[in-house]
Amino acid sequence: MLIFSLFFCIIEHMSKVLVTGGAGFIGSHLVDALVEKGHEVVVLDNLSTGKRENVNGKALFHEADICDYEKIEPFFKGVDFVFHLAAKPRVPVSVKDPVSTTQVNISGTVNVFTAAKEAKVKRVIFASSSSVYGDQEEFPLREDMTPKPKSPYALQKLVGEKFAKLFTELYNIPIISLRFFCVYGPRLLFDSDYSLVLGKFLKFKKQGEPLTIFGDGEQTRGFCYVSDIVKACVLAMSSEKLQGGEVINTGGDRAVSVNYLADLIGGQKVYLEERKGDVKHTKADISKAKELLGWSPEVSFEQGVEKTQEWFSKL
Repeated sequence: MLIFSLFFCIIEHMSKVLVTGGAGFIGSHLVDALVEKGHEVVVLDNLSTGKRENVNGKALFHEADICDYEKIEPFFKGVDFVFHLAAKPRVPVSVKDPVSTTQVNISGTVNVFTAAKEAKVKRVIFASSSSVYGDQEEFPLREDMTPKPKSPYALQKLVGEKFAKLFTELYNIPIISLRFFCVYGPRLLFDSDYSLVLGKFLKFKKQGEPLTIFGDGEQTRGFCYVSDIVKACVLAMSSEKLQGGEVINTGGDRAVSVNYLADLIGGQKVYLEERKGDVKHTKADISKAKELLGWSPEVSFEQGVEKTQEWFSKL
């Protein structure tokens, strides 16, 4: 056990790490943290939603699409750890376009797992989503609940989790799935179909437009600030308690309504018809994250919104 601990202590500071989607919102923050810890970081991103300027200057950037296996496979050689964050995110996008989102979120994920397997990577961290839960009757949401996906995106992420477990058992490559819950913070998208509710609210407020809310606004989310999500990812890379195949909630254990968020931003609110595929409530049970990662969120929702507003005001 001592040798194992020393091994992980060493690789935590001397690793070559590949991040798919590393030019995106969450991915770029993760790259920053990995670079700061002294890792050699390789970023793969096709810049469909990511931005080149988000990428840390000390990371090696390759513009590449995870759907092109032949293109991405060489970049995995010599890599110790992989973070797979590249995806076509957001429920509404998948409802409008189940074909291309399936290609990226399922076929692209299998490409990444396969390239990691062939390169004999030590561990892969896969970004899954709380959307896999669908509508449940009990809260908070626990990993042992039966998933009830309501959208193509949710189903795609659930399939990714199943492939992660299968690859772990079949090919002996440890892949851990982290279920992200409504991540927010600086660099979030605010001007596209991929934008989260906070990004859209900030944009509406700046333009002097009412804040558009789908449904009655009483739907709740387990919002989690991006720096807390990054910490969970880094801990998952080095935790000695993980064997591979685990699914772990990483999100807020406090339920916050969309109406409350709108009140924090301020301004007039308008309500539209509820969107297909949206779940009513999410709130994370983080017992497993505490046990296996030693992780829990540190930034309060109000603090996180304030930090995000400060970032947005400087754009």
